[in-house]
Amino acid sequence: MKCEHCTRKKGEFHKLADAKIFLSDCLACDSCVTEEEGVQVSQQNAKDFFRVLNLNKKCDTSKHKVLAVSVCPQSLPYFAAKFSLSVTDASRRLCGFLKSLGVHYVFDAAVAADLSILEGQKEFVRRFLRHSEEEPALPMLTSACPGWVRYAERVLGQPLTPHLCTAKSPQQIMGSLVKDYFARRQNLPPDKIFHVIVAPCYDKKLEALREDFSPALHSYRGADCVLTSGEVVQMMEQSDLSGRDAAVDTLFGDLREEELRRHDGASSDGHLAHIFRHAAKELFNEDVGEVTYRTLRNKDFQEVTLERDGEVLLRFAAAYGFRNIQNVVLKLKRGKFPYHFVEVLACAGGCLNGRGQALAEDGCADRALLRQMEGIYTSIPVRAPEASASVQVLYQEWLGGADSPRAQEALHMAYQGPGRPASSRDIKW
Repeated sequence: MKCEHCTRKKGEFHKLADAKIFLSDCLACDSCVTEEEGVQVSQQNAKDFFRVLNLNKKCDTSKHKVLAVSVCPQSLPYFAAKFSLSVTDASRRLCGFLKSLGVHYVFDAAVAADLSILEGQKEFVRRFLRHSEEEPALPMLTSACPGWVRYAERVLGQPLTPHLCTAKSPQQIMGSLVKDYFARRQNLPPDKIFHVIVAPCYDKKLEALREDFSPALHSYRGADCVLTSGEVVQMMEQSDLSGRDAAVDTLFGDLREEELRRHDGASSDGHLAHIFRHAAKELFNEDVGEVTYRTLRNKDFQEVTLERDGEVLLRFAAAYGFRNIQNVVLKLKRGKFPYHFVEVLACAGGCLNGRGQALAEDGCADRALLRQMEGIYTSIPVRAPEASASVQVLYQEWLGGADSPRAQEALHMAYQGPGRPASSRDIKW
């Protein structure tokens, strides 16, 4: 008898490894992940993805799902490097492959990062203006990295969680965009859409398990499954399907292909650079062009300052990796922390170095591949979130205005740590 690998039909795949969270993959310790969550994470894999694809091929249409895939911006350089393509061609190749499998829509998740950054910009200015020694509102710590946020909530708790930016992460916002805004445009209930996120790290799988649902989703998660870039590349390498390259879809349902853009961060969504420029202009009427980083303790701890007549007006920092995060936490707890804002990422080297991609066969980072990815990423033109026409449409059509109660509810959350986050309606500005 032939083994199943020898007898697989066209379009079938070898069994892919189940997703697991190892200590070396995690920012902190196993106190962040319950046994039940570990089981749920292990179920977020290619097997679950193909289960839905196969259901769509059955005759019972009541069980059919609309498959939508959102691709994180830091994943695209990995696909480009792996397949020796430009980032635009890699995006089209990935989109064509997914649609050849039966995916209906493929989205660029950069628009969700736009919204997250813009909300973070406004929040920082509010915090800066109300900050005092009696009621400290600073520093503001970013909330875009799920590994860091989970560590802050589950392990650190008070007095650190009040410093977390309340703007939802790009993944959380993308979930609401797909299952609320896009679903309503397509006249679909949220549970009719199976939403997959392609991301550079495993922590995104944990983030998908959060239970702080947006009211518009009616207790449905924004992301049903998260696949790492490495898992998708494995699927592509095993495939013998010959799909045509295809353009990425838009949330608005039109056929216009948008040019790829990135945010101003060397390996991240660029919260620091964009919030720094906005704060300099709003608070001190200073126009900042190129943001200059100064490396301090190591290459993953950098500082950015705005100075006038010898006085430091703004002091921002980027802290990547667990050792730098520990130093930030210790200094913050001791009250000896000079920064107004810190961009915190769990992965040393930033999001491009997520453990869901750019790994060599020995499990260590593939430095040569990572350098290639960094070059590809920095070659993508930068666009400020304010310049996105799509964002302005979403604020008006989806949220009823940038400062509306609906925007507050959909784009923000509050934290109660250790424990689960409170409703966004509980935030006190």
